[in-house]
Amino acid sequence: MPAPTTMRVEIKPALLRWARERARLPVEKLVQRFPKLPEWEAGEAKPTLRQLEAFANATSAPFGYLFLSEPPEETLPVPDFRTLGDKPVRRPSPNLLDTIFDLERRQAWLREERIDEGQSPLPFIGSATPDAAPTRVAAAMRETLGATAGWADRHGTWSDALRALRDGAERAGIVVVINGVVGNNTHRSLDPEEFRGFVLPDEYAPFVFVNGADGKAAQMFTLAHELAHLWIDLAGVFDLRDMQPASDPRERFCNAVAAEFLVPEEELRGAWSDIATDPRPYSALARRFKVSELVAARRALDLTLIDRAAFFRFYQDYLDDERRRAARRPSGGDFYATQNSRIGRGFAAAVGRAVKAGRLLYRDAFELTGLRGATFDRYVTSVETSAQR
Repeated sequence: MPAPTTMRVEIKPALLRWARERARLPVEKLVQRFPKLPEWEAGEAKPTLRQLEAFANATSAPFGYLFLSEPPEETLPVPDFRTLGDKPVRRPSPNLLDTIFDLERRQAWLREERIDEGQSPLPFIGSATPDAAPTRVAAAMRETLGATAGWADRHGTWSDALRALRDGAERAGIVVVINGVVGNNTHRSLDPEEFRGFVLPDEYAPFVFVNGADGKAAQMFTLAHELAHLWIDLAGVFDLRDMQPASDPRERFCNAVAAEFLVPEEELRGAWSDIATDPRPYSALARRFKVSELVAARRALDLTLIDRAAFFRFYQDYLDDERRRAARRPSGGDFYATQNSRIGRGFAAAVGRAVKAGRLLYRDAFELTGLRGATFDRYVTSVETSAQR
């Protein structure tokens, strides 16, 4: 009896190249796992169904897409404010797309949940327009987030101030997610060169996402910039290269609000004459305003207190130092603190309440949070315990 013939899948080579390029994976890396890939892409051989499923998984490509007649044109579901100088912005990676889609699913659920609970719309969403004075909007943000005059002085370091800002946003009803990977998949890192964050406004369930793979120093400014987006009800994804926005006037407005929120112009100009003579002026500003040295230097440049050459000399040195610090930083950390960042405590608490009340199946709660079984129960319990303190 002749041996059964292995069934091969008729697939267009262009779809295989699309999946590889979309995933931004080098041919050499994929060939280690799929030795016949060059022949598949050349149309000289065909993969088996199992090989094609494995290839789709390796490239994070939707399996069904590989059977299309031609590669799909994927676009971001929110406005794209990323910049690459005079180069065209690259198409979004599957990691960025999957992260946005995941938060959109969470947002859709939380919106309905808050409406069903009888919560009122958040009054600050869309309460300003891009032609407003940045100082006025920054003041409104401080009041809403509990970051009124002198708020930074109440914290020992800028990292403490960043946590306080995140907590203030959560108390105001904003879900803040800081994550450096897709969900909990540590094999799918987010590239800060592609994006630093994005924001999904909604009058009931606004979400902001900060790329946790980005340097800690830049995260506070990204968060403040995203919060400004909520005040003008504008969704978007951005990279904020050199901590500067795209040329869109709405982006420039949000940057101006963020800068004023973190380092008020009047206070900085009043302090500059003393600080400018300090051997480490940006450190002195960072201590005073509880922001990172990078944010302090950027603000000094914005107000023309220093020139661009001075800023970029500092900027490059700072990035080099931060890369060295990141390389020495131990991996791991507190599980619950990590999940607070990746899920958002307000969102996790809402999911926990819905499960207990029978409004949400455990299966759906697992999908929304990315946690399973006893791990989910322990985490939700930790959030509830923290809220009672």
